[in-house]
Order: sequence, then structure tokens, then C-alpha cells
Amino acid sequence: MATLVWVIAAIAVLHPAGAWIWAVGAGAGSVVLLVIAARRQGRAAGALLALAAVATAFAGSAAAHVAAAEPSREALLDQGLDGGRAVTMDALIVGKVERTMSGWSFDAVASLVRVGDRSQSTSAPVSVRAAELPAGAAVDLGSLVTVRGTTFAADPGERAVVIVRASDLTVRAPPTGALATASALRHGLQHATRGLPQPAAGLISGLAVGDTSGVEPELDAAMKASSLSHLTAVSGANCALVVGLAFGLAALCGVRRAVRVAAGAIALLGFVLLVSPEPSVVRAAAMALVSMTALLLGRIGAGVSVLCVAVVLLLILDPWLALSLGFGLSAAATAALLLLAGPLAEGLSRWMPPALALAISVPLAAQLACGPLLVLIEPTVPALGLLANLVAAPAAPVATVVGLVACLTSSVPVIASGLTALAWVPAAWVAETARLVAAVPAGGVAWLEGLPGLLALAFVGAGVTALIVPHGIRFPRIRVAAALALALVGGVILATGPLSLVVERLRTPSEWAVAACDVGQGDAVLVRSLDRVALVDTGPEPDALRRCLDRFGIERLDLLVLTHFDLDHRGGLAAVVGRVDTVLHGPAEDAASRGVLSHLVAGGARAVAASEGLEGRLGAARWRVLWAGGAGYTGNDASVVIEAGGGDVPRAIFLGDLSAEPQTLLASRVIGPYDIVKVAHHGSADQDPRLYRRIAATAALLTVGENTYGHPRAETLTLLRGLGARSVRTDLSGAVALWLEDGAVRLWQERDVGAAR
Repeated sequence: MATLVWVIAAIAVLHPAGAWIWAVGAGAGSVVLLVIAARRQGRAAGALLALAAVATAFAGSAAAHVAAAEPSREALLDQGLDGGRAVTMDALIVGKVERTMSGWSFDAVASLVRVGDRSQSTSAPVSVRAAELPAGAAVDLGSLVTVRGTTFAADPGERAVVIVRASDLTVRAPPTGALATASALRHGLQHATRGLPQPAAGLISGLAVGDTSGVEPELDAAMKASSLSHLTAVSGANCALVVGLAFGLAALCGVRRAVRVAAGAIALLGFVLLVSPEPSVVRAAAMALVSMTALLLGRIGAGVSVLCVAVVLLLILDPWLALSLGFGLSAAATAALLLLAGPLAEGLSRWMPPALALAISVPLAAQLACGPLLVLIEPTVPALGLLANLVAAPAAPVATVVGLVACLTSSVPVIASGLTALAWVPAAWVAETARLVAAVPAGGVAWLEGLPGLLALAFVGAGVTALIVPHGIRFPRIRVAAALALALVGGVILATGPLSLVVERLRTPSEWAVAACDVGQGDAVLVRSLDRVALVDTGPEPDALRRCLDRFGIERLDLLVLTHFDLDHRGGLAAVVGRVDTVLHGPAEDAASRGVLSHLVAGGARAVAASEGLEGRLGAARWRVLWAGGAGYTGNDASVVIEAGGGDVPRAIFLGDLSAEPQTLLASRVIGPYDIVKVAHHGSADQDPRLYRRIAATAALLTVGENTYGHPRAETLTLLRGLGARSVRTDLSGAVALWLEDGAVRLWQERDVGAAR
């Protein structure tokens, strides 16, 4: 039943124009099934048909919800808000205000939209992205805000109709009632943790109430790498812990069972209000209720039934959950705890004490169920994730409970300060566990991407389960087949994952001094001298940059140069936050650019604004800024241009995305020849030949990927060929490495396709 509702809800939100067809069809199908069921003489067949009729009716209800919401969603898009249109919007914040790589993000429901001199009332969900929040303003769940910015249509299947990139944000009214009280308590907990040593201090609020705004970027990355990030998200485990405490305290008071259940329900409601009643928290609470119901009833079958009912009701109330990976993870984890944890504990107890077997079975069941979904986010399996969860298991609940009590008593500073000091100890335990596990080399196993990765890991999970659970004793052939299947999949994964990385590193020349990463349509170029490393731009997305850094064995960057803040030059920032010593950047022209720098600084980097003539050392080499924009130059034309060379580094110049006009001015300052030029703007046609004649490079790097602009343009390739430069394109050659050998520039290409001339 739940599966049918899930599938129909997903189809409806992906194709909302046909949602009414699905709704009407499901309703008619339900009636037909009920009629057939009533005429069946067999009780079992009749019951099965009746169940199918109910499932079909529920699926139709989910589709009907989508169809009913579609007119207001379409009306918002009809205002022309899907193409970067400037708007002013009144909205109610309905989701947690979270820090992102480039600022802040939250979900809201728009009530009034103004485009030019036109205004329209609405009630449509939107997603707001803001580089900065107004100082001192109560931007929190329940706040009424006015947002000015530009809008873009959200992807199909998203709950939000449009994404608003805010240039200005004003709070019209702060939260009221219970939401205001909850906001004050959360901020009180943050205030109480000030003065405690980092990074554990910032983790206390995350463990207690899911507020990760104080978690340092380096710790956040370590938590994700060690499979501990779920501890700072409000999950079903947090909710179950709160319910369990309330139930236990009520039992100690000697009240009857009904009162205990009521106490648990009230505590859960209060916890949801405290941490913010956004969809993910409500979802976690529902899954916690399922688990607690199964525990109270003492029957796994009943728990599974309640889980199915909870999933169906949530999908009817919010069909967009059908495409939410978080919802899938919650349901999978809950189902695993109900169905897998017990058999796994029973099987493991054959080789270890029952208490240890039970402790291992819970995180193992969750990892087996959630792992296939998680590889859709990051194609890496944390090999030490289970160990990290076992080590952190004794400390995390203590930090959560003590931190939660500190939050509830934050209006009494003395008590809150004492409790947060106590919570700091287990929080430090969790933080240090994450950092140590994340620091282990090869702690993550590279996995297949997308659907093949999901299926492969699900296959592995099934094999592991078959080997552990007790039925394998009665059916030895299952164990043998599972072992053979695991060996087969393991061999394939090793060949395409860790071993492929080893092979890539062995193929990559160790002498490299300049390396162009294959990151698609974007820039990411490494410079290395005496084990000191600089990176010029980060490419458009983190995964490609991570693969490049792994290939060239880069753990830390002494210098990061952000030539400008377009996405194809800074989109991969998440791969290096917390690993940068100094960031040299171009003009931070807007709040989004300043948010990027703030994130790097929070990760421990020192930010330095580029200025013409600024120079420094990188090992035995030197670098110097040749262009840093200036009066009247913005965007691409304000790109930082640097040169580097000396020692073991070929003389190189990196032109960012500079266009022909500023190139003309730059030409008078350039003294060639150079060994390497990073061609401006991915080889666009907007180039100044005089600059390239002054540069007179031996090798021309064209950092380019699949694009609709025709980059690199034929006229630019012709220009470079005419000047005697060897053009090397990352879209054809893959990663590229260059170095000096006997006074000449040597070139290595990942793919031996020859050079484009």
C-alpha cells in the first residue's frame, strides 16, 4: 500500500499537469476493486482486493492534493518569475534558517508578490537564499519577512515553486506565541555555549536541538566523512529519546500506562515546537512514533503496519515528500530498526556477547538500509562509519539530553552555563571521534555513482544480511551464494573505486608543477613547489574537484586564488573549506561573494583582497598579481590575473575570465615569454591577440567542458596555433600536468588523444 502511494505521489509531483488524471483514475479504480471484492466469495481474496482498493484510494488522495495545489503554483509562475525577474515578496518563514556555502537558506510561503507595479496575493511555497541576514533581526521560523531579489523556477518535483535570491531582507514581524518561545530558548542555548572551547561548543546545539549554525566547517566535513552527521540532524532517534525519557519519568511516578503514553506524546509535541516544526522534523517525529508504538505493542508486525500508515498519511498531507531523499532515509532507517536490528543482533550474538551484538546491530541495520540512498548524494561508502557510530554511541545521547535541559533552562544563565559545560564533555567526545575517523587515510571507499551505485550497495547489504542472520544456518546455500556475490561485487567495486584511485595516482607523474583539473566547464588549476600548493579557482562543483585533489594527492592548500565569484570558478568550494591557509580573492561585489569569503574564514582561512603588484612565495616559486580589476570593471573583467614561476615551477600566467578590453590594458604590463598560459574565459572569442603575442606561451591550457557557448571558439584556437602555442583542452585530454625538465616544459595528459592545434 505504502509503495503504491509513494509511486503515484512521485509521478504526480513530477508531472503535476496530469495529477487530476491520476486522482480520478485511482478513485475509479478503487470503486471497481471494492465492487469486485464485495462479490468475491473467498474471504482471503476479498480482503486482498479490499486492501488494494484502499491503497488505490489513498494514492488518488495524494495525486488530488497535487492537483488542487497546482493552480496557485502555476499562477505564481505566470507572473514571469522563472527567468531572473526582480520581485518584492511578503512571506512567512516555515522552515529552519540554515547556513549554506554562500550564505543562508530557508523555506517560506509567499503571501504577496509584487513585480513592477503589479501585485498578486498567493499562497505558494518558495525557497529563499540570502547571502547575509539583517543584524539583530529575528529571522526565524514564524517570522514575517519582505524579500527583494530575483527569482528562478525550482526544479520539477520540488516543493518550492520558485527560488528567490534575496538582495534585501526585512523582518516585518518576529515569531509569536510558542514559536517565539522556542526561538528564545534556542538562542539562549547558543549564548550559553559561548566561551566553551571549539569545536565541541558549536556542536552542543546541533546535538541537542539540531541547530548547526555554530558547527565549524572543518568539523561539519569530518562529521559527514565519518557518518556522524545524522547526530546533528533532528532524526527519529532524537524524537524517540525524548519520548522514552518522558515515558520513563512518568513510569517512575507510578502513573498508569495511558498517562505515560500521553506524557510521551506531549513531550514529543513540545520537542517538535522547540527544534522547529518544519517538514523534516515532523517526518522524524512520525517515524519516532512508529518505533515507540512497535516497542509498546511488542510486535514487529504491528510496528511495520504503523510505519506503512504513517508513510501513507505523510504522503497524502505532503506529496512532495515522495521525492525527498530525507524522507526516504527516515522510512528506510525506521524499517531497518523494526525488521533488521533484531535478526542481526541474534546472528551476531553467535560470535560475541549479546549486549555488544545489540549495540552493533542498530547502526549496522541503519547503515545497510540507508547506505544505498546515501551514495546518491556522495558516491563514497564510509568504511569506518560503523566504528565511528559505535564509539560515539555512549556520548551522543548524553550530550543531547544535557544540552536539551540546558536549552529549556536557558532563561536562568547560571544553570544553563553549568549544564552546557557538562554537555561539552560528551560533545567533545563526538567531535574528536569524527575528526580522528575522518583523518584515517582511505576511510571512505569510492563507489559507483547514481542508480548503479544504489543497486550495487543494496546487493552488498542483502549479502551481508544473508551471511549474518540465523536463517543462514538452516539454509547454507544462501550463505554460500551471499559470500560469492559479495566477493564478486567487492572485486568490481575495488577495481572501480580504491584500486582505480591507486592506478590514477600511479599514472599521474610525480614531477608535476602545474596541473589543470578536469572539472567540466570551469577553472581549477593547481601549482606546486616544494610541497607547497596553490589552487586557482575551484570549478563548478565539489565532487569533480575532490577527485582531482585525490588524484594529485593534495590534502591542504597553502593558497587559494578566487579570481572572481562566478559559479564555475567557486562552485567547488565545499571540497576545500577547512583545508585552506590563505584565500586571495577578487572584488567581493555583493553579499553572496562576501558570504563565500565568510565561509572560508570560518574554516580557518585568512582572506586577502588582491591588488595589483601584490606578491608572495610558494615554496621556491613566486607569484604576483598583475590585474585586480579597478574603477569601472566588474564581473569577468574584474578577474584576478596572477603570474607564478621560479624554482621548479614553469613561468605561468592565469587570465581568469578577462575579456578583450581589459586584456588590451593588461598587455602593456606583461613581459613575456611564459611557458604556460591559462587561456581566458574557457577560450571564448573575446580575446586580444596583442596580449597573447606578448605572453608568447609554449603551452595554452583551455579549461573547458560540455557547454552551449561553443567554447573553445575556433578563432581562439587558430590564434593560439598561429603563435606557436600547443593548445591542451581538459574536455579532450582530461586532467593535465606540466613541469620543467632540462629547461623544457613536459606535458602529461590523462587521456592520450593528442593536442588540439
